[in-house]
Amino acid sequence: QVQLVESGGGLVQAGGSLRLSCAASGSMFSANAMAWYRQAPGKQREWVAVITTGGTTNYIDSVKGRFTISRDNAKNTVYLQMNSLKPEDTAVYYCHTTEFNRGYWGQGTQVTVSS
Repeated sequence: QVQLVESGGGLVQAGGSLRLSCAASGSMFSANAMAWYRQAPGKQREWVAVITTGGTTNYIDSVKGRFTISRDNAKNTVYLQMNSLKPEDTAVYYCHTTEFNRGYWGQGTQVTVSS
């Protein structure tokens, strides 16, 4: 059973930074692409960033140049470094992976950016 546990959220002023972590257990972590999603109040969950097993990354346009996704296969952990945060980045951030055609989500971590 794959388990994903996010951490690192919090309250930050606009222009500040946070680093989110997602620790995976029970998974073939190094063999899976890992992604971050977010869900703002009253909005649908949206994809934010992905990192493949080979380290290729991709981002939603609104975070390009500000967010960086990375992974440490030795620690079974994926990170999301968020810089130059904006109030519109306020959301619950979720980690996601797919293994053997089944999707897994973490419980989420709240990020609040004040103006």
